[in-house]
Amino acid sequence: MAVLSPPVGVSEDPILNALKGQDSITAHELYQIMSRPNNAFILDVRQPEEFEAWRIEGRYTPETVNIPYFQFFDEDSGALERVPRSADLVIVVCAQGAASDLVASLLDDEGYRAVNLTDGMEAWGDYYARHPIVETESYSIYQIDRPARGCLSHVLISEGEAAIIDPLRHTDQYLELIGEKGAELRLLLDTHAHADHISGGFHLQEQTAAPYYLHPYDGIHPFDMLPARKPYHMLDDGMTFRVGGFTIEVIHTPGHTLGQVNFLATASDGSQYLFTGDNIFIESFGRPDLGGQGERWAPLVYETIFEIIKQRVPDEALLLPGHYARADEANEDGSFARPLAAVWRENKGLQHADREAFIQYVLSHLPFMPEQYIEIKRVNAGLSEPDEEAASTLELGKNICALSDAY
Repeated sequence: MAVLSPPVGVSEDPILNALKGQDSITAHELYQIMSRPNNAFILDVRQPEEFEAWRIEGRYTPETVNIPYFQFFDEDSGALERVPRSADLVIVVCAQGAASDLVASLLDDEGYRAVNLTDGMEAWGDYYARHPIVETESYSIYQIDRPARGCLSHVLISEGEAAIIDPLRHTDQYLELIGEKGAELRLLLDTHAHADHISGGFHLQEQTAAPYYLHPYDGIHPFDMLPARKPYHMLDDGMTFRVGGFTIEVIHTPGHTLGQVNFLATASDGSQYLFTGDNIFIESFGRPDLGGQGERWAPLVYETIFEIIKQRVPDEALLLPGHYARADEANEDGSFARPLAAVWRENKGLQHADREAFIQYVLSHLPFMPEQYIEIKRVNAGLSEPDEEAASTLELGKNICALSDAY
């Protein structure tokens, strides 16, 4: 007997089928759609300059077209003909969800299966996904992913105690997770003073009794040369912390910033996890010029990677980075993690083992530096305190922390 294919526009995808009858979807539902191959279509109705600056991307990004919303109300624009009727779902997106709601309704009236992204790019920018890296009876590690920015942070929980590495700006999610697991926050760690996003470290220290740690070299703004105005505890190479059954060792890894560190966490069963921040990524590694010292700091990147990490960290350790350049770096479960041995073997940027060739490679692959990165560093030193609207504006778009070929 012949197997009949579903008619055009009728999806066999269980995620898309679960959305039948809805006229809008949330950022979480959009993330779920993009977690697997799909036949969706994203219609971004913002202005072209907004679209070019920042767009929706995921592990399986649907075909995407930018058509400003007003063109759909001009019969001569031909906008409607550019939206494929073969798509199982047309997801309409704008900045905050108002204009896209109008366009989605129009498409629905024209026979398309269209939905509006509730609260638009604003909601996508503030969405976080949680992925368990490891869960055992004695300890757990969770990765918190902000897909709109490609930013990652990590929560370690063991024996009723918790630590957060590289906490992001929206802090309630961490306290909710730790509360769900019946643990108490004991330690806040930043791998460095970030340029691409606002750290939640100072805020969490104010909210809880947990101390916030940062390397003192990063307690000074690299452009203003002013010291941090909020209190923090100082990290140093070789320091160790105990959180439940975890032992966390500090490894000073300068290059991306002068104060960047990695954290090597050893669990009670001997498993090791390397939290690299902006040192080594799954693909590429952190650029050295965000402090305005690219030529001076590029040699430090080489020394950090090949003379410190290569020598001090076992290949069996699981690398957990602070960023990713592209969503397709993810594992099947959506997490971003690799055994260090695989990173040495597969990360194209790490194949330049000759010192001078490596430095030349770095300096010839530096992407542009967004102006807002200087201000974000001010915020992360406590030199500036933006309100929510200003903070969101500073954080628009994906991080650009790796070398240009990673994008």
